[in-house]
Amino acid sequence: MSTDLKMLALTSALTVMLWLPYIVAHIVKYGLIPALTYSADGRELPGWAERARKAHYNAIENLAPFAALVLVAHASGTASAATATAATVYFWARVAHFAAYVSGIPFGRTLTFAVGWAMMLWIFAEIVGFGAEAVAQAFPMLTVLA
Repeated sequence: MSTDLKMLALTSALTVMLWLPYIVAHIVKYGLIPALTYSADGRELPGWAERARKAHYNAIENLAPFAALVLVAHASGTASAATATAATVYFWARVAHFAAYVSGIPFGRTLTFAVGWAMMLWIFAEIVGFGAEAVAQAFPMLTVLA
């Protein structure tokens, strides 16, 4: 299996698991039965748990375009060391995004989201033939990754 596909699988597994912290917080605060019967729905959660929920939703929203790009790169034969690097950085950016968002680190959420977004652009650029060099010129801060 290619690195791109492994990173897609890991990103999917991460996204599948991100609901656990805020559901556990819900159960701890209101009890198992209210959580299972939805009688505690709409009640306030601790700030970190609300941020975890929002980070999970953001991960879900971004999984679809990331998956589409990785699968198109794989199917079209344009997957390369550059797309593998971008997919790997994307995965770690999503891990960091969740941690930064839940922790409330100033600018952390925005910075880690931007890195993931840039990695999707990089994969897209490889698919359409712009290549890592063109992406690095457009985004000089990514030259470390090229």
